[in-house]
Amino acid sequence: QVQVAESGGGLVQPGGSLRLSCAASGRIFTISAMGWYRQAPGKQRELVARITSSDRTSYIDSVKGRFTISRANAKNTVYLQMNSLKPEDTAVYYCNAVGTVAPGGILNDYWGQGTQVTVSS
Repeated sequence: QVQVAESGGGLVQPGGSLRLSCAASGRIFTISAMGWYRQAPGKQRELVARITSSDRTSYIDSVKGRFTISRANAKNTVYLQMNSLKPEDTAVYYCNAVGTVAPGGILNDYWGQGTQVTVSS
């Protein structure tokens, strides 16, 4: 089994910063990409940022220039540095890992439990 665990959420004032961390562990053969999704109350889950095994990154328009995704290969760990936070960034943030558990295996999605980020004065 593959486990994905997030940490680093919390309450922050508008304009503040938070850093989310996510680690994938367990029976992993390879990770092809990891990303951060978020879901606000009454809204659909959306992809916020993604990074591939070759370090290609992509971001939703609303966070470009404010959020940065990075990773540490050896530990299947990904980070999301969030700066200049706005109230509309308030959501539960979920970490996603796409990978295989065996050579030539199919790609699967693995999800964390989510961490709450609240931006409020």
